[in-house]
Amino acid sequence: MEYFHYFLLTVIPLMVAIDAPGVLPIYLAITENMGPQEKKRIAKHSVLTAFIITVLFIFLGKAVFTVLGILVEDFMIAGGILLLIISISELSRAGTQKMTVSPTFGVVPLGTPLLGGPATITTSLVLAGNYGPVPVIISLILNLLLAWFIFDKADFIIRRIGMNGARVITRMASLLLAAIAVKMIRVGVFALISQWQGGQ
Repeated sequence: MEYFHYFLLTVIPLMVAIDAPGVLPIYLAITENMGPQEKKRIAKHSVLTAFIITVLFIFLGKAVFTVLGILVEDFMIAGGILLLIISISELSRAGTQKMTVSPTFGVVPLGTPLLGGPATITTSLVLAGNYGPVPVIISLILNLLLAWFIFDKADFIIRRIGMNGARVITRMASLLLAAIAVKMIRVGVFALISQWQGGQ
């Protein structure tokens, strides 16, 4: 029951951080002239890349912190600031730019830094510090499966919501990400203040 509660607390922040609907217009742009099988390969590579990178950070991040003498609260504040910058950048970003098609687009930029980028990694590290790695990894898997499904059904989804609809979803996700970033900063600052007061 506790893991289920933690899962609920981790699945939404990761969904917002991964922002598969926001990545969808970029996926469509770079796979525009590809065949169905090549599109599926790009989608699969992007999801696998994001998963591997994020899980590596979840398990190795804490060891790196220990070596460098960094507290989880320090990373929470820094991560919150980073997420806030990312969300503001997304909100002020102009329209999607055309890209030169490459067979490695499933790894870069789709796998990282879009799906498994700073937002996803930072969110996963902070959530794993709060709730443990298991619910975070389960939430990550479900969200990446959702991303794969969205990419797989991209043509159908865009016909329904349109490119403008996808951009609206991106802006909403960026606003939510900004709110989560502010919360991370607030919680990290309050935790450091509590530790400082406790050491008095």
